[in-house]
Amino acid sequence: MKGEKTAAQHAPGGRDVATLLEALPYIRQFHGRTVVIKYGGAAMTDADLREEFARDVVLLKYVGMNPVVVHGGGPEITRYMERLGLEVRFVDGLRVSDEQTVEVAKMVLVGKQNKDIVLRINRHGQPAVGLCGDDGLLFRVRKQLGPGGTDIGFVGEIESVDTEVLADIAENFIPVVASVGSDSEGRSYNVNADAAAGAVAAALGAYKLVFLTDVEGWRRDPDDPQTKISEATVADVRAHLGEVGGGMRPKLEACVRAIEAGVESAHIIDGRVPHSLLLELFTDTGIGTKITAGEDSAAGANG
Repeated sequence: MKGEKTAAQHAPGGRDVATLLEALPYIRQFHGRTVVIKYGGAAMTDADLREEFARDVVLLKYVGMNPVVVHGGGPEITRYMERLGLEVRFVDGLRVSDEQTVEVAKMVLVGKQNKDIVLRINRHGQPAVGLCGDDGLLFRVRKQLGPGGTDIGFVGEIESVDTEVLADIAENFIPVVASVGSDSEGRSYNVNADAAAGAVAAALGAYKLVFLTDVEGWRRDPDDPQTKISEATVADVRAHLGEVGGGMRPKLEACVRAIEAGVESAHIIDGRVPHSLLLELFTDTGIGTKITAGEDSAAGANG
């Protein structure tokens, strides 16, 4: 019964044992499955959270899952742009990107943040390989327009993902992918990391797609944490997508795309919470918003 403690929980270390027992069926269920993790927000900027994220991803690999990390780096890109005196503009969560913006984005994402993530994962016991959309023609992109056909510069929409590149690497390593890409003419584009994660999950046929963000999950009212939605279907998302703005919109759109391509479930969680990735995947209640194809696939918080 809720609120009552079992004998195992009363024993010394009992809560730890109970937590492990709670995680066991999920570890068994997810063994051998691919989970795509979009890494961003405070989890990338706080030193302690960066270490915990690396440990958590290594743990997923050790228990038999195949984690694929796709990362952005919006706050860091913005800081560098401001230091260089470049204008920072967003349209519906997409960064308006001229050639200088793309140059800064590649410098920050590929040259700095990608390598930092790889080094941290390596240090915690699993070899990681850093990639960007240009490597092995991983992402083939085309120019993306903003709402109403607005030209937002060199922002790329992913046309295809070369899954052979990722599958070969993921067999023995943890792929860490920076969200930039190029078109057939070799022009570089800034790619929204949420959209990139959704495209990677869809192409790989991942079991789960997880977004680390700076809110508790999808809120019906963005300003009210009490309106967080614990579970939703693709139909629910589509019905309310017109009401959603800012950075949550591309996340929800990516969730829909991935699930409609066969991904079992997508999760939006608060990356500011220590070990939020493990809490969402391996506990009965989870901590964020879980999105599934429909009611038949929404049995249980994490399954």
